[in-house]
Amino acid sequence: MTSENTNPKKRRSFLERHAALERNGTLLMVASLLVVSVGGLVEIAPLFYLENTIEDVEGMRPYSPLELAGRDIYVREGCYVCHSQMIRPMRDEVERYGHYSLAAESQYDHPHQWGSKRTGPDVARVGGRYSDEWHVDHLNDPQSVVPESVMPKYAFLNDVKLDGEHIQALVETHRFVGVPYTEEMVEAAQKDFLAQSDPDADWDGLLDRYPGAQTRNFDGAEGVSEMDALVAYLQMLGTLVDFSTFTPDASR
Repeated sequence: MTSENTNPKKRRSFLERHAALERNGTLLMVASLLVVSVGGLVEIAPLFYLENTIEDVEGMRPYSPLELAGRDIYVREGCYVCHSQMIRPMRDEVERYGHYSLAAESQYDHPHQWGSKRTGPDVARVGGRYSDEWHVDHLNDPQSVVPESVMPKYAFLNDVKLDGEHIQALVETHRFVGVPYTEEMVEAAQKDFLAQSDPDADWDGLLDRYPGAQTRNFDGAEGVSEMDALVAYLQMLGTLVDFSTFTPDASR
């Protein structure tokens, strides 16, 4: 019993037609363009009919001013080069790092920190896994807590004090590109920046504007330092969504 796949004559005819396509550069280019165009339309066209490609997730909020400053330090120091913030939906990834990353968790990132290369572990769920003291020690001298680490020392972050002079402008800039900071958040930016790491501050207004924000002295020293800001950012990562109650939207 023969079929089209096993019939030598038909198979030879197909190879001859394919050879003609390979020998004609113009024809090959047109055929390739046609295939790529069809594939692109299939992938892109449905997006025009979606109002939003990011599923809204309960708990997500814009970064507090201190967290936002810490994120800028994280980017400035190139932490993203070695540490991605993207847990892929694969069993080994989820077992090691936690729930796979959601697009909503990066919706206020400009730019996002997903990345593709890891020299060190993924930090998408690092918030709350270690104490503030551990983070400070790790940043001061990485090898003191992880002997095999190749990470450089960032002890100088303790010495750079911040007064939040430009934090309102930073919040306004993120608001301009679409982050839903309110007018109240912008006006209170410097006050919230200074209050979050001050144990003696009144945190009620801050927590109303940024539910779930962690409030304490992160580096154990007086004043607000770059170390405070970076640790506040790291301790927030992966803590905003309650994955014990999260259910993906099946309609997407």
